[in-house]
Amino acid sequence: MRCWKRFDARADVAAARRCALAFACAAALSLPCAAQASPGETDGAVATVVVRHGSDPGTFVDAQFAFAMPPSLRSAVDHGIALYFRIEVQIRRSRWYWFDKNLLDRTIEYRLSYSPLTRQYHLSRGGLALPFDTLDDAVATMRRVAHWRVGDAALLDDSVEHVRARIRMMLDTSMLPKPFQVNAITDHDWDWTSGWEECVISVSGAP
Repeated sequence: MRCWKRFDARADVAAARRCALAFACAAALSLPCAAQASPGETDGAVATVVVRHGSDPGTFVDAQFAFAMPPSLRSAVDHGIALYFRIEVQIRRSRWYWFDKNLLDRTIEYRLSYSPLTRQYHLSRGGLALPFDTLDDAVATMRRVAHWRVGDAALLDDSVEHVRARIRMMLDTSMLPKPFQVNAITDHDWDWTSGWEECVISVSGAP
């Protein structure tokens, strides 16, 4: 004698709901996601590369970075840990027949520290060190680059066609004490960078 499975309306409704939920989840995963900043990433920068001719010839970079110092980095500075930051700029000329041509790579390095004896913060670049009463004042100076000469006026061969420039600022974790280098692997505050930002390129004056 052949048996037939008893119809269960409630079970069929539950199964239908599970299928609908699975379909909705799959559809949501297939939708494009809004862009989000990577962990440790700052708010970026607005930067220009200007090729100047005339009385003050050269290729100059001006940039303004937007960021707030993460709490763990502020605490490290206040407890006597010197932090090192790098601002890097790259200029490339694209070539359809080969790899991009590297026109320049330049770097600015900053050392940010605190002296408990003087109760001042110090921002060093090369052989120049500036004192500040507050950490915010030191950071405000560091995140602005003005009239940075990176090359001569002939760098771009009087043409900016197919030329791209980009800039970034980052914490140089290789200069940290060893325990903090390990901490930088797991703490996103220490994986601190603006990410690469495109620069606007312009030429002023007559060659």
